[in-house]
Amino acid sequence: MSGAPLLELIGLAHAFPIRNAFGVRTGWHKALDGVSLHVGEGEILGVVGESGCGKSTLGKIIAGILPPSAGSVRFEGNEIADLPPRAGAALRSRLQYCYQDPGASLDPRWKIGRALEEPLVVHTKLSRAERRRRVDAALEAVGLPQAHLDLYPHEISGGQQRRVGLARVLMLRPSLIILDEPTSGLDVSVQATVLNLFATLSKAHTLAYMFISHDLSVVRLFSHRIAVMYLGRVAEIGDTTQIFADPKHPYTQSLLAAVPQIGGPRVTDHFKLEGEPPHPDALPPGCRFAPRCPRADARCRSEDPQGRTLADGREVACHHV
Repeated sequence: MSGAPLLELIGLAHAFPIRNAFGVRTGWHKALDGVSLHVGEGEILGVVGESGCGKSTLGKIIAGILPPSAGSVRFEGNEIADLPPRAGAALRSRLQYCYQDPGASLDPRWKIGRALEEPLVVHTKLSRAERRRRVDAALEAVGLPQAHLDLYPHEISGGQQRRVGLARVLMLRPSLIILDEPTSGLDVSVQATVLNLFATLSKAHTLAYMFISHDLSVVRLFSHRIAVMYLGRVAEIGDTTQIFADPKHPYTQSLLAAVPQIGGPRVTDHFKLEGEPPHPDALPPGCRFAPRCPRADARCRSEDPQGRTLADGREVACHHV
């Protein structure tokens, strides 16, 4: 990455309150705990991990959907974590969030044309004719015919809904889009079409993506770098080719060992991951992966490992690396 990062997160944390039947807070659920990473201009950063690791929470905090409990979020050189909604609206218009279920994010009572035009009505002072031209251009960019403007969300397929959702976030011409499970639930052929569309738009508009997914095969093909998350923290982050060729963190090794491959041995065929992740409300002392790690020793169970940079540039949080 050359120059300042487009997006920089420093020590980002978020905790959901735990309440009893009477609404009294009895504790905190730590969804994120000290996440630090960056995304460069035009870069595609994949974020992977098991369900409940904090991937979607991370994306929603960056987009301003959830507030951070602690830490810093800097976008285009500006601190946006603590900005009030009105002050941050103009800046966040260049940072868009594409929902996992685009059908649920579209108003079923609005036709596609109105749904695409609404961000321009709220955030710009463009004339009606100028808004229509930008709507037409966005629809063409995602490969949908103009006739779709007069359809309702339920009248188009799931793959077409994904395209409409992407066209909607492109309306304000962002520099970073957070994609939350963008290929989940799609047929393989539709997945390929959607991914090709993402890649084309990235090159055409110098778009950066934070690609949140559980599908390692897709992330491998699509991302420049990968951040592997476990229980609210980044276990390993580095270039995609480095991580898939030689994973360092035991958790990363276990994820890659679980990826089915046709012909040939898997990257770490000897490694097995057993048990379930500890509950975020009762994390073990030391390394939070220690209860499931075959390499864990007394130090792992008592001392929390901090991320350190290796000679090849990747960052790993493990005592044995």
